[in-house]
Amino acid sequence: MTAPAGHHAIAPPRIGVLLVNLGTPDAPDAPSVRRYLAEFLSDRRVVEIPQILWQPILRGVILTTRPKKSAHAYRQVWTDEGSPLAAITRRQAAAIQAALGPDIRVEHAMRYGNPAIPATLDAMLAAGCRRILIAPLYPQYCAATTATVTDAVNAHLGGLRRQPTLRFLPPYPDDPLYIAALKSSLETGLAALDFAPDILLASFHGMPQRTLDLGDPYHCQCRKTARLLSEAVGRPVEVAFQSRFGRAKWLEPATDAALVRLGREGRSVAIFAPGFAADCLETLEELAIRGKEQFTGAGGRHFAYLPCLNDGAPGLAMLEALLRRELAGWL
Repeated sequence: MTAPAGHHAIAPPRIGVLLVNLGTPDAPDAPSVRRYLAEFLSDRRVVEIPQILWQPILRGVILTTRPKKSAHAYRQVWTDEGSPLAAITRRQAAAIQAALGPDIRVEHAMRYGNPAIPATLDAMLAAGCRRILIAPLYPQYCAATTATVTDAVNAHLGGLRRQPTLRFLPPYPDDPLYIAALKSSLETGLAALDFAPDILLASFHGMPQRTLDLGDPYHCQCRKTARLLSEAVGRPVEVAFQSRFGRAKWLEPATDAALVRLGREGRSVAIFAPGFAADCLETLEELAIRGKEQFTGAGGRHFAYLPCLNDGAPGLAMLEALLRRELAGWL
């Protein structure tokens, strides 16, 4: 059928997959970190304080003091490819694109920072993506992570006349594919160590205790992941929660406190972060660098940080399988 004269061009219909991770500054310097934190900490799901109270604190105190400190931390883990999180997520998207083939367009975006969700969605729509699977790379659901992706996608599409059909990848904290991928990665990491750790410590990103009290399933899903992984590897897995921020009570036990305790007890530790799909500041700096310092400073000797699934074979195979499952009926 020939389009009428003057009709705007329409690309042939395609299926799209959008991988979404949390985000990262564009550079390891204070101005870039300030822009990133301003966006991140202004999200009402991330900081559940009335904006009239929170914004003066954010703009007047946090954004004048924290960016310099955070920029220093980012510089310790920055690579020739840029932010580790950005580089790994790009590689994950490229690998999934190769696995799914040219008939599906695979992109990646960050909830905060670049590439931004709105611009990436616009590019996918311009390329003809009429059906899009949104895949938040968060195994465990939390309103402060998973739900914000849904918020951002719907907020942007709400202003468009022509909208795509959407699906969202569900959280997968107890999916056998995820547990098997964690088991494979964990066992590979342990086999490469020159010591046998007494303790396997799974560190999940922390959340305020209030999130649990209000019914958020995150804490329970983290605990379930650790329990199923413990059963799979046949040994105990301890759980802790990292990245406390502010004065509110957060989920416990805290990772830093657990590392100090284990160091004082003379235990050997292998720590890993199963809730992160890709290594980032919170794993490479907070756990692998500062966590080791806290552990050894308390008298501990044998410490190892084991990487996230990243773009390794077990993680990519799991992600491809999860995506194909959700694409059923579209392919």
